[in-house]
Amino acid sequence: MADNIMDELAWRGAVNQATDEAELKKITTERKISLYEGVDPTGPSLHIGHLVSLMILKRFQQFGHQPYIVIGGGTGSIGDPSGRSAERVLQSMETIEANAESLKHQLERFFGKDGFVFVNNYDWLSKIDLLEFLRDYAKQFSINTMIAKDSVQNRLANGISFTEFSYPILQAIDFLNLRRDHHVELQIGGGDQWGNLTAGVDFIHRQMGSSTTAFALTCPLIVRADGTKFGKTADGQSVWVDPEKTSPYEFYQFWYNQPDEVVVNYLKFFTFLDQDEIKYLEQQVIDQPEKRSAQKALAEAVTTFVHGEDSTKQAERISVALFSGEYGDLSADEIKQALAEMPHVEVANEKAKIVEWLVDLTKIEPSRRQAREDLKNGAIAINGEKVTDEEFVIDPAAKYEGKYVVVKIGKKRYYLAHVK
Repeated sequence: MADNIMDELAWRGAVNQATDEAELKKITTERKISLYEGVDPTGPSLHIGHLVSLMILKRFQQFGHQPYIVIGGGTGSIGDPSGRSAERVLQSMETIEANAESLKHQLERFFGKDGFVFVNNYDWLSKIDLLEFLRDYAKQFSINTMIAKDSVQNRLANGISFTEFSYPILQAIDFLNLRRDHHVELQIGGGDQWGNLTAGVDFIHRQMGSSTTAFALTCPLIVRADGTKFGKTADGQSVWVDPEKTSPYEFYQFWYNQPDEVVVNYLKFFTFLDQDEIKYLEQQVIDQPEKRSAQKALAEAVTTFVHGEDSTKQAERISVALFSGEYGDLSADEIKQALAEMPHVEVANEKAKIVEWLVDLTKIEPSRRQAREDLKNGAIAINGEKVTDEEFVIDPAAKYEGKYVVVKIGKKRYYLAHVK
């Protein structure tokens, strides 16, 4: 680990832009600071796109600095135009409050219950009336400057409401409140937030004086090896932090399946492995890429950070079982995770001979002839056991708590039968 947080971030390629970076480095070397990131409660779960800037906040915490998380109970009710091509669908306050509570619990896993200060910008934004907003706040912002921001420019062709146009003003009010009431000196965010962050810095200087310490720092845009948006699977599905939305096994596999071209950068950005460990893994990518040592280290580290060590071990156990074909000893929960993306069928809790079950009851096999041929060739396994006897009777309640029957045909074709 570097001696200074800014040197650590620089080595990891985690700084895109920063206001007065030299002064920020000087101050963070001399003393501890408070810093924050805002998270809008637009959904009940974080996704791995949020990890990009949260990892920076966590690194500051490791260097002894005090992280704040601002949940956007106020800003989340109107929507940030950044990175969007259309207006956000507005949510009820009840939904926003429920989402905020869910996100708070997820963030506690990352920073510890007492490791960060959690505040909601609804607490101060809701107290500002319309005339006060226009007179004391909006008056300080130039329309010309706001229109020039990329987040607004990208929306002008299709139109942008005054509601979303006003989002940067509200975000600047957040920074002012935190600087004035909590001595928070740094705001961090994604690369697309640069205009909003610098607006907050400028606003603080106008309100509190140009000598007031206030900084903005953004992290770089993280992309996949093919240049597409980071944080989604190959079929465009978001990778969530909530284990009910993305299982720990799927989460683990997302990181394990990263190509050699990006894995070292991801190790630097998304793990807390030190420089020597990452340099060793970088050499392994060059010398023995077939072992995928770097990918395994990445998957282990990020899954443990997000889901804990037990979930990581479970994900690895599932991976080994599926690779070897010896999945019979997996638990019902592990089977559910392992075969979430495989073809699913429903079946009644009734015993039946295997050919009838495969053809008539589940339609896994297209015909009795094909089912018998696969049995004869030893190509069929039920719940991890190879079956060749046409008289074999399938009992749906026999395994996996009576919830599932797993069918494997050949080397790679899996089917998960849900027992009704």
